[in-house]
Formats: sequence, structure tokens, C-alpha cells
Amino acid sequence: MSSIFKIVLLASIGGIIGYVTNVLAIKLIFRPIEPIKIPILNLEIVGLIPKRRNEIAKNIGEIIQDEFLSMDDILESIMTESDKEKVTEYIKGKIKNIAQEKMSFVPFPIRSMLEGYIMDTVDIEIRSAIDELSNDIINKAKERINIQEIVENKINELDLYELENLIIKVAKKELKHIEILGLVLGFLIGIIQGIIVIFI
Repeated sequence: MSSIFKIVLLASIGGIIGYVTNVLAIKLIFRPIEPIKIPILNLEIVGLIPKRRNEIAKNIGEIIQDEFLSMDDILESIMTESDKEKVTEYIKGKIKNIAQEKMSFVPFPIRSMLEGYIMDTVDIEIRSAIDELSNDIINKAKERINIQEIVENKINELDLYELENLIIKVAKKELKHIEILGLVLGFLIGIIQGIIVIFI
């Protein structure tokens, strides 16, 4: 058997081992989904994600809440200053129409003066009331809504087969790179082994 053939053979075997090992390692992240018990060795084999699902869900929930999507960010978008202005103008318009209708019998100069006074008072009171109501809604929402808990529950409710498909779909390219990297590293290690075998 020639030296080059030995090196190529060992490199090929190393590449296949590296590739298969990485494919199996990726599979073992998800599988087996249901625990497999080995009675003699008193072992339980289960995939990483099924085994640590609750912990993973909790950590993802914490990261999303702390780093990406805080309640303050969400609630700031619910009622903007522009929205408050629109609500104020809408209520003022309604009150003005009612006031004009109810005071139609009042002489115009007096009616005009009363309307001005009413609208100024309403403007101040409405703005204050909307701010108060908005703050109250935001505080109650902060107490009632827990982003971490929602995300955690959603992940825990996901079917493990769906979760596996979702992760593979998102990270398909990266997982393929890991498999190919195993092939390349195994091939290189095989070449080094071949050279050592020949020259030692």
C-alpha cells in the first residue's frame, strides 16, 4: 500500500468520522424527545432541549424581557402625545356640540362667552384626566402583564417536534456549516495521522 494511499484513506476515514460525529451531536440536541431508560446502567438518555426545556424557556423569557422587549417600551407606544391630543380634540368637539345645542336659547354674546369659558376649562380638565387615566392604565398593565412569563409559557406549550423543526429551519445554514466543519477537521486530522504513521 503506497504512502499517499494510506494518507488519503486515513484522511477519508477521519472526514467521515468527523462528519458523522457532528451530525449525531446536532441530532442529540433534540433527540430522543422521549426519555430512553437503560436499566442495567441506570441511565436515562434524552435530548438536550427536551431535558432542559423549562430552563431554556425561562432564560429566553428573561432575555427577551430584559434586553429586547420591556413593558415600558410597549406601554410608551400605546398612548402617545399625539393620541392624547386626538382624544382631547374629539371630546372637546362632542362637548362643544352639546353645549351649543343646550344653549341655543341663550343670546349669542353670552353663549359665545360661556362656550369659551367651558372649552378652556374642559381643555385643562380633559388633558389632566387623560394623563391620569393613561398613567393608571400603564401601571395596571405593568402589574398584570409579565413578558417573561408569556414567552416562557408559549415555549413550554410548543410541541417538541414543532420546536425542533423551528430551530432547524432558523439555523439550517449554520448547522450545515457545523457538519461540514466536522468533515474538514476530520479529514485534516486523518492527514496528520497518515503522515505520523508513515514517518514514525
